[in-house]
Amino acid sequence: MGKRQLGELQPSELVITILISNIASLPIEDTSIPMAMGAVPIIVLVGFELIISTISLHSKKFRSVLSGKPMIIIYNGVIDQKAMKELRFSVDDLMETLRGSGIFDVREVSFAIVETTGKVSILQKFKYQTATAEMLELKGKDPDPPTVVISDGVILQNALKSYELHEQWLHKTLEQNHIAVKDVFLMTADHNANYYIIPKDCAKVKGPIEN
Repeated sequence: MGKRQLGELQPSELVITILISNIASLPIEDTSIPMAMGAVPIIVLVGFELIISTISLHSKKFRSVLSGKPMIIIYNGVIDQKAMKELRFSVDDLMETLRGSGIFDVREVSFAIVETTGKVSILQKFKYQTATAEMLELKGKDPDPPTVVISDGVILQNALKSYELHEQWLHKTLEQNHIAVKDVFLMTADHNANYYIIPKDCAKVKGPIEN
């Protein structure tokens, strides 16, 4: 099934998940049923699901029969009422979904597609889209998000290594700010060694520290 939420499961996956859950609970509810009796059907169901998933992966036709196809419910601001009825998608459901994407007027929608998972993908008309740096031809650098290098008095070696920061730099920085590692509640740093330190409440140094 992969790492997906319950609402993203295909119908066959959802049915098998429910069956496995029910079968697994039987030996717990009735102690007279051996655990092996519950394990065998679970293994069979898991194997069946793997077979279905493999076939679906390699056969587009089988996948469309099993899971259906994405359906367009709005095109160029016009709602396809026939598709809505076929999907049992109410007007309230549609408007709630649009509002969740920051759209309050159907006329602003270029495409709205109901995916096989039930999720609605929405493409807004160009003139209503929020301007991006690319649209405005603005130049700039990609953001350099900081990483946590000290958490509750503990140095995170992997974080330092991934950002190519040395522990020697870390200790020197703390020494310059008159604070010990054990007194640091949180310290973050970016690739350019810009840091932000929050001391513990019990530390002698008070207030956030940054360069």
